[in-house]
Amino acid sequence: MSTAEKYVHSLKQIKEAEDRIKSQIEEHKKKVSEEFRNFEIYVTKTIAETRASGEKLVESSTEQSRKKASAETEKIISEAEAKSKTVSARVDAQTVQEIIGNLLKEV
Repeated sequence: MSTAEKYVHSLKQIKEAEDRIKSQIEEHKKKVSEEFRNFEIYVTKTIAETRASGEKLVESSTEQSRKKASAETEKIISEAEAKSKTVSARVDAQTVQEIIGNLLKEV
């Protein structure tokens, strides 16, 4: 084999190696691109699920707070009603005289 033939043969081998490497790089780029797309889909889905879960948690917490506040309000009203009955039932003679005195002053 002459030097020129060896040179051409070496160039062909280099070209074949470049083509193989280029093909491998393209395959790797496709693989990475697909993995990136899958990751993007996963992240988008996870964000949506987390948002929905957070909204449900807020709704649940709001409803629980509303129920608790309503129960406390009912308790306060009930206690106030009970106290108002005992207060109105404790009218003594002195209180009656004060009321009558105030009424007569107005006349």
